[in-house]
Amino acid sequence: MSKVDPYTHLKISLNPDGSLTRHHLSLPTSAATGETSGHAVLSKDITLDAAKNTWLRIYLPARLPSNDNTVARLPLIFFFHAAGWIRAAVADAATHDCCNRISAEVPAVLVAAELRLAPENRLPAQYEDAAHAVAWVRDQAADGGGDQWIRDYADLSRCYLYGAGCGANVAYHTALRLQDAKLHPLKMAGTILNQPFFGGKQRTKSELERAADDNLPLPVQDLLWELALPVGTDRDHRFSNPFVAKEEVKNLGRCLVIGFGGDPLIDRQQDLVKMLAEEGVAVEAHFEDGGFHGVDMVDSKRATTVLNYIKTFV
Repeated sequence: MSKVDPYTHLKISLNPDGSLTRHHLSLPTSAATGETSGHAVLSKDITLDAAKNTWLRIYLPARLPSNDNTVARLPLIFFFHAAGWIRAAVADAATHDCCNRISAEVPAVLVAAELRLAPENRLPAQYEDAAHAVAWVRDQAADGGGDQWIRDYADLSRCYLYGAGCGANVAYHTALRLQDAKLHPLKMAGTILNQPFFGGKQRTKSELERAADDNLPLPVQDLLWELALPVGTDRDHRFSNPFVAKEEVKNLGRCLVIGFGGDPLIDRQQDLVKMLAEEGVAVEAHFEDGGFHGVDMVDSKRATTVLNYIKTFV
């Protein structure tokens, strides 16, 4: 087995000050604003915290469903993207296209959060930014002069946290943080974890069997945790290993977990489902054969499968 250089694999290099230079090429997209944009989904960008460079891209179906000529309110989905905490952005073409499709086909008002990146901002910075996004939506609803899309089209009694990969880790920990938060008039109706990224010092069978996986080999997993976790901690930190703080999940609410058999993380994902069920969480799980970590971002058939699970859950 050839040795994997995780920095080369991730197209990053570490600078002397601890920051990263990110060499991967992304295709940024602009929000599709205006009723005549020609898009099935409209979108717009909102600053969340200028000092932290965090922001939101909000998506709204251009054709809204109606009942008796009254526009039906749509569920609201908070979206946290994949890519290991260290790179990618809401505006990247692949992420933007994914958000467009979810918003159009569920249909839903979707709020995609641009979070700070590690290692410049280590966990729990991303959890804090995600919770800030939820609080921003809450404040729009509470203020008669708030954002029109949130105020007029979102059903705030049906809010969901959705994340893929490391974004699913963010969704999970944000859900834990929000258990005792004052969210009225928002009501969290569920958490959706698509191929969630968790870890631990003890290797699982699937991690060892797929140690040289093309997409997520073990050295890459280890480096992501090294760059994201608080300095001086290891993979058994509660941000990585949910089993060290399983008592926190009792009030998590409904939860959907989606995974693929070819993902090195599949054992951890299945163990998570068992743990949640044992702790009394109303958890639903769908594990597909084959595939690989992030397969739904490049395989339209798998993307449709994931989307159908989301639609049914929402």
